[in-house]
Amino acid sequence: MTIALSLGSIYYDIGFGVGSIQARGSLITFLISILSFMILVGGFAPLLEEIKVFERERLNGHYGVTAFLTGNTFSAVPYMLIATMIPGLISYYLCGLHKGLIHTGPENLIYFVSVLFAMVMWVESLMLVVGSVSPNYVTGKSIASGVQGMMILVAGFYRLPKDLPNPLWKYPLYYLSFHKYALQGCYKNEFEGLTFVMGQNGGDKNIKISGREILRDTWQVEMGHSKWVDLGILFVMIGVYRMLFLATTKTKEKLRPAFAAITARLLKSSESTGH
Repeated sequence: MTIALSLGSIYYDIGFGVGSIQARGSLITFLISILSFMILVGGFAPLLEEIKVFERERLNGHYGVTAFLTGNTFSAVPYMLIATMIPGLISYYLCGLHKGLIHTGPENLIYFVSVLFAMVMWVESLMLVVGSVSPNYVTGKSIASGVQGMMILVAGFYRLPKDLPNPLWKYPLYYLSFHKYALQGCYKNEFEGLTFVMGQNGGDKNIKISGREILRDTWQVEMGHSKWVDLGILFVMIGVYRMLFLATTKTKEKLRPAFAAITARLLKSSESTGH
């Protein structure tokens, strides 16, 4: 809430001048990025404890990984909705985002909050994957933070898509970046339908540019599909990460007896050598 109020006061009533184009992009990028990092910082330690409890319960045969994953997903939804709706509503209305379609219904606001919700869900999924293979809190948090930072870096804001080096950074990291689809969806949601005043021409005539032109030329957004496709890709990626956690956990369970046997053999061998 504090971050949202700060953003709302800094970008209050952002307007439709030439300066508002960069300001809207900066606002959206910062809110998505800081929200994902805040969820990681505040949620990784409790999630590791949940995973430890699950592993003990799993060894005792109380429930399986599928039941844990299902329960973890649905139990976190109310908290995630609160964590996204409050900052989303505050920043959206204080900053005056997309006032051009204010009479067409809440579609733009719902989409904006939905992307924030998807972002939080993805961070939770990333933490599950990292936590399932991480030996401790510090290592896991470092790995998850590094993954997030890399995805933010190649998402298309700090370096425009056409300026990204093709090997590695654009192919494949740019297209694998969760933040890329979150930003492009939010940019489409924000700029489509708006008109911006670019300056003066001959004294009294304003130069106006449409939001679609800004999306295409300024932000280099992929215009071949709608913002709803971007949102759909976000939820597909969330599902992929959760399936990756499922596969990782089941693989660990299958390999645990083999590792235990190897460890026992090594211990027995070292004891024999010592005698």
